[in-house]
Amino acid sequence: MKHVIVFAHPHTDSFNRAILNTTVQALESNGHEVIVRNLYELNFEPVLTSADTAAMRAGQTPEDIKTEQDYITAADVVTFIYPIWWTGLPAILKGYVDRVFAYGYAYAYEKAGIAKLLKGKQGLIINTHGTPKEVYDSIGMTDGLKITSTTGIFDFVGIESVDHLLFGGIGSLSEEVYADILSQIKNRISTLFPQ
Repeated sequence: MKHVIVFAHPHTDSFNRAILNTTVQALESNGHEVIVRNLYELNFEPVLTSADTAAMRAGQTPEDIKTEQDYITAADVVTFIYPIWWTGLPAILKGYVDRVFAYGYAYAYEKAGIAKLLKGKQGLIINTHGTPKEVYDSIGMTDGLKITSTTGIFDFVGIESVDHLLFGGIGSLSEEVYADILSQIKNRISTLFPQ
């Protein structure tokens, strides 16, 4: 299978980077093709402009958007790996969704309702957050995050979610717990995407 991983964390020594590396290694060891789109390394422009929308309406999608759309189109599986900041996506990833998952490419409106134009693809989201998991679970934030990203992004455009993994307390855990999280991710990836 072909996988595109959209990664959004600015620090090369972050736990999110360890999650990315673990995910790539697990997929490649099972014979999958993996392409990583590291939005910070790409210096991806997150601001959707009126020039962008005018160009897309004219059928002249800006090159940086078209490049990312081509990666999404070629992928069987789309994975987002990012930290939860202010109970949502980092701005660079929100801008990626705004610009790349554009009207006419990822969805359209029809008389019968919304046309989901990315059907046939699978999606996985892996998140970290500093708040302890038990707190997010108890206040409904875990469910809220799943609704806004899994349902609000992937399902809206027809990508079938295979899982949404959230890991809390990042920044205050022991090395053993971090190692266990990476082991959980490796095992889940291998279960979802075997050889």
